[in-house]
Amino acid sequence: MRRLAQQAIHELCLSLPATEAVISHGAPNYKARGKSFAIFVANHHGDGRIALWLAAPEGAQEQLCLAAPEHYFVPPYVGPRGWVGVQLNTGLDWQDVYARVREAWACVAPATLRRTLPKTTPIAAPNAGLQLKEIDPLRSKPAENAIQRLRALCCALPEVTETTQFGAPTWKAGKRSFVTLWAKDDQLNLQIWVGVEQQAIMTEDPRFHIPPYIGHQGWIALRLARSTNWNEVKSLVMQSYRHFALQRMLKQLDAQ
Repeated sequence: MRRLAQQAIHELCLSLPATEAVISHGAPNYKARGKSFAIFVANHHGDGRIALWLAAPEGAQEQLCLAAPEHYFVPPYVGPRGWVGVQLNTGLDWQDVYARVREAWACVAPATLRRTLPKTTPIAAPNAGLQLKEIDPLRSKPAENAIQRLRALCCALPEVTETTQFGAPTWKAGKRSFVTLWAKDDQLNLQIWVGVEQQAIMTEDPRFHIPPYIGHQGWIALRLARSTNWNEVKSLVMQSYRHFALQRMLKQLDAQ
């Protein structure tokens, strides 16, 4: 039977005394007596890692990252507090993962609780890894096809560059983003600017929805599917580009 890292990690963490699991910002967070010691993170902002962010003893972060940078890293947010990132898809021995998790638990558990920690907690190691497309929908075949089509549309426009934002392919007119492709729960979404006035009209169509964070600025998201009309996509992309492009870019475009 396929046994993945997240299952093994879940069992390992919950085998430690007074540990509970909660979901925080979409990620499993393990706590001992209310204090976090481990966070399981898959493909954080498109980094391609299956990892644990762990509390660590003083000085351990630097020591581990220098000794084995292929397995250990400084995680975002909690790294400045001395936490260490442990990659679970790079072949690190399970006994090392086991030891790091127990050390993390001991970093936050009170002394009275630490005395109850058993010497060994036999937990079976994972026997399978996740493929990148399983943790990053933007690496799937439909996403690759959509990216290629968007690249052809956007990069043909004056002064457009392609970049990524939080792991999502993004195209910029000069310095300003005008198209982003992102995925949630395997659903591809094309994010473009249409203006606040158009949002109410367009969201009558169930294919469109207002995206979080920037929706109030006039952005909208289109759910992509096999039946997507790419002539419609081209029209939306052009509208968004014209909104953000400088006058010299528009002159170049109109001269084409």
